[in-house]
Amino acid sequence: MTAFITKKHLARRTILRGLGATIALPFLDSMVAAQTPLSASPAMPRPRFLGIYVPHGATMNRWTPATAGTGFEFSEILSPLEGFRDRVNIVTNLYHPSAASPESDANADHARSAPVYLSGALPNDDVPGGMVTMDQLLAQRIGQDTPLPSLELAIENVALSCPGGYGCSFLNTISWRNGTPLPMENSPQIIFERLFGDGSNAELRLARKQEDRSILDSVVDKVARLQTTLDSGDRARLSEYLENIREIERRIELAEQQSAGAEAIPEAPVGIPDSFDAHLKLMFELQLLAWRTEITRVGTLMYAKDLSATSYAESGVRDGFHGASHHSNDPARMATFARINRYHVETLAWFLGKLTETPDGDGNLLDNSVVLYGSSMSNGNEHNHDPLPVVVAGGAGGKLQGGRHIVAPPHTPMSNLMLALLDTLGVPEDRFGDSTAKLDI
Repeated sequence: MTAFITKKHLARRTILRGLGATIALPFLDSMVAAQTPLSASPAMPRPRFLGIYVPHGATMNRWTPATAGTGFEFSEILSPLEGFRDRVNIVTNLYHPSAASPESDANADHARSAPVYLSGALPNDDVPGGMVTMDQLLAQRIGQDTPLPSLELAIENVALSCPGGYGCSFLNTISWRNGTPLPMENSPQIIFERLFGDGSNAELRLARKQEDRSILDSVVDKVARLQTTLDSGDRARLSEYLENIREIERRIELAEQQSAGAEAIPEAPVGIPDSFDAHLKLMFELQLLAWRTEITRVGTLMYAKDLSATSYAESGVRDGFHGASHHSNDPARMATFARINRYHVETLAWFLGKLTETPDGDGNLLDNSVVLYGSSMSNGNEHNHDPLPVVVAGGAGGKLQGGRHIVAPPHTPMSNLMLALLDTLGVPEDRFGDSTAKLDI
């Protein structure tokens, strides 16, 4: 039987250590054991999961495809996803009943929406052991052999004033573990250091900054020695990966300089880009790097918090996000809100493109991931929670077929979809949240 022998067999968890930093390596051919038969392929990477939350719902008549099944035409809002048809499913008629406020309080509806998104429940005494969101259940089952079981990302600052009679934790996170809200981080610099820095030794990180040395600079000698042991394919993969890290370092440094010089907005945290677009894409790239190196397999990301007044210049709409969602069902104003919805989907498409360009096992990162994108609201003007705008992207390691508009029965709990996705990701459960049955996906 024919076999290949690499110059060096690297452990899957090979890391480079530098000044207060560790850099995990991407998957290389050299990590396949020497004398592996050519007919044997590397072990399939474990699937990754990212739950993305966008508040305030969508203009549903411009979101929902007109026909079900395969061969559907992407709607106006969803059209940026056309290029990823074979890895995208649109799921319609999902409902989050737990998000509806029994008090008929509009602010309470907003407060309940974020924690319900990935849980199908609210943190109270009715949840045995305390509420757990889908991402944290995955972190407990498939994330314990990675350095970070999960990564919680946000774009906006922590809200300190929270209406609706609920604590601020309800608005500030979509990730809960055993009834405890997990903080979400919006600083790319802090996330970068969490992924690649020592994290437990502030003095080493300070010394690295004082010497004006990047993480890559601190391991350059080790990289040079490692490169001499690799074949040409692995050298190219390693160089491209390290250049990605270098580029993120450069952009964080640029954002830090911009923030430091912006005297008009002194409250802006250091290291956060000026624009939503640049900030979001930087966070996406950090999530991609974390997946690529298997520092973590599980993540969550909040595009915005409920009641957000953020405006998105790249969408061409000046109105604040929450204000635009209250369109009084006026067709012209609904069309304006749809432009914001479409812009958000365009940024999702950008991320899916990056995943597609990133090799992983025999395919790419999108092939081996599940990205759940959606909201806990439907019509933001009405504050209703049925039907929800939901996209499921990714192939889940070959377990999830794309290219479908899945029309569930009316008023199907979104927990039924999450129950199905948990099963697809290797974490089967009998029930999850307020599920009634596993959705056929």
